[in-house]
Amino acid sequence: MPLRSPLVEMTTPPPSVLEPVEGVRDPDLLEIVEKARGSVAYKATLAFVRASQAKRDAESEARDKLVVLKAEAAAERARLPRNARRRDMVREVIENEPAAPENIQHIHSVLALCGLPYREPKGVTNVSREYGRNTLAINAGRLINPSTGEMEMQGLPYGPKARLLLLHLCTEAVRQRSPKVEVAQSMSGFIRDMGFPVTGGERGTLKQFKEQLNRLAACSMQIGLWDGTRASTLNVPPFRQMDVWLPLHNHPDQGLLWSSTITFHREFYDNLIQHALPVDIRAARAFAGSARKLDLLFWVGYRLSRLERPLRLTWDNLYKQFGSENGSIRSFRQEFRKDVAHLTEVFPRLRLTLDDGGMQLLPSDPKDLLVPPKAALANRRARARA
Repeated sequence: MPLRSPLVEMTTPPPSVLEPVEGVRDPDLLEIVEKARGSVAYKATLAFVRASQAKRDAESEARDKLVVLKAEAAAERARLPRNARRRDMVREVIENEPAAPENIQHIHSVLALCGLPYREPKGVTNVSREYGRNTLAINAGRLINPSTGEMEMQGLPYGPKARLLLLHLCTEAVRQRSPKVEVAQSMSGFIRDMGFPVTGGERGTLKQFKEQLNRLAACSMQIGLWDGTRASTLNVPPFRQMDVWLPLHNHPDQGLLWSSTITFHREFYDNLIQHALPVDIRAARAFAGSARKLDLLFWVGYRLSRLERPLRLTWDNLYKQFGSENGSIRSFRQEFRKDVAHLTEVFPRLRLTLDDGGMQLLPSDPKDLLVPPKAALANRRARARA
């Protein structure tokens, strides 16, 4: 709608009678000036129109600059390696779009603190990890081979894909508030949602995820918990019943299908509901190819959600937590610095630093946490700062 001066009632003159006016270019503004010409309100109208033109010019210049900046940012991002480009895209999304309920997933806190093996454990059927007074021991188990009907030994779950599967399954249990959860009909949809290409064959993602699911379905876990006043130990397999993924001979292109339901062991499920750690799935996708970066994301998210004073960890502490599969603490320090740098690329306001002595993690404002805190915690922190 043409801009109207509140001082003059106008009718639109023929374009031929419009005269140039210093500082005014837009036709609708020139019309306002022309209608006021010769009136007692001319000077006030001219000032109003010039101010309007200046405001329009400033807004246009700002839009042009924004277009240029976006183009430069897109060009700069295009030059980044693939994983760095993904982290930069996730950072931008998280900074501009606060975590919504559909972005929040969950994993058991002890699984987040202690973690699965990073690489496949060769020649062993059990492993254990600990964090403070929390422990996780995993024992490999057997699973029926649907082709032969025989029980076959499965390896231990490991790597990023096993972590993502646990994140997905725990999330469904928490969301549906039931140990029996409905899951996607196809493996392809789940794999694609995690940011992986869907590929078949011996080295394809379909087979890799199927293998980790079988290992998770067969294993049993021993979870040791310490809540500050009481220690408890839970000895359960995570799943009581689970249909394994079977090849469909009538649909060779579709690959392997996911069962319609899985059922968690009731004790594991009840414990999960009490100790579920929220995770922003957008950040998890940025680190979906690295088991240690996922563990670092989970660990920092857990610590920050409860941190009320600075936390200091030595390199020896960090090595015990994240470097169990590094040959030396020296090589671990080099790799861990890169992992932390990648995490802070996605969360640039994260108050986490490394130095020669180790790591320091500082309490953060709720808006800077990896996942927004629950209302009770946010209120408690607000009272502590007051």
